[in-house]
Parts: sequence; structure tokens; C-alpha cells
Amino acid sequence: MARTQVLGLFHNEDSAADAISRLRNAGFPPRDVDVLTGTAYPEGTFGEHVDGHRLFIFPLVGAACGLAVGLLLTAGTQISYPLVTGGKPILSIPPMAIVMYEGMMLGAIIFTVLGVIFESRLPRFKSDMYDPRITEGYIGVLVSSDSGRLSDAHKLLEQAGAADIKSRPG
Repeated sequence: MARTQVLGLFHNEDSAADAISRLRNAGFPPRDVDVLTGTAYPEGTFGEHVDGHRLFIFPLVGAACGLAVGLLLTAGTQISYPLVTGGKPILSIPPMAIVMYEGMMLGAIIFTVLGVIFESRLPRFKSDMYDPRITEGYIGVLVSSDSGRLSDAHKLLEQAGAADIKSRPG
């Protein structure tokens, strides 16, 4: 079935939380209900589903990759072009540690930026419904569902006290 989107605009937080509760009780999956607001509220304020993230993995993987590249770069260079000076070892650890540290930091930073982009689900090629009144203080509750449940979502948002309800094919 075709996906549709319904956007309900609410004046206050309690009405929006009531709408999300009604939608959850009616069987709408948590991933299909989203809150749009121009004000920064803590996650879970409206009782919506909060997705977990895996952002902490990206810097760890990046640091490990950067450390490995730094080790390969320094050790590979010193082994490829050996300069024996006064009987000292070819692989000198203190200068290698500096390059490995810098590689580790660079890898962690690059992978963190990529992780933020990935976890933010960017770029978004298909936009959701939006209403400019959300930046004026309204709270939007966006429901994405099958077109057969459009009337149910519309009725539940209306019962919760929505100031305005819009819908469009998703």
C-alpha cells in the first residue's frame, strides 16, 4: 500500500504527548510517529520513541585505523629506506609514537564526522511534511502510515486537540 503522512499541529506539549500516546495505543509503530518542534526539548519529552545510536563506535574504529596507518607509514618508511646511524636500531619508537598518535587522532576525527553524518541519516533525498508554524511555537506530530490508516491517524490527532491537521501522500 502507498505510504501517507499526516501532520497534526498542537499549541502545547501536553496535547502533543496525548496525541502520541493515543497513536501508540491505537497500534501505530513508534518508528512511524515523529515530533517536529522549533524548540529544543529533551529526548522522550513527549513519550516518543527514542532511537539508540552507535556514534561511539565510529571514533574507536577511526582511531584504530589511524593508528594502523601511522604504524605502517613510519615502520614502512624506515624499513624501505634504512639509515643505520651509529649502530642505533632502524625502527625508532619515540618518533614513531608521535606520528602514530597524530594518525590516530586524525582517523578518529574523520570517522566521527562521517559517523555524525551517517547517524543523522544525511543526505535526506525525500523530505517529510513540514509547516512553517512549527518555528512559531507549534508542535508537530508527524505520522507516516499506510493510506488505509489515514482516517484513524486523522481522527486520533483531532481527538488529542490538534489545531490543524494536514495530510499528503508519502
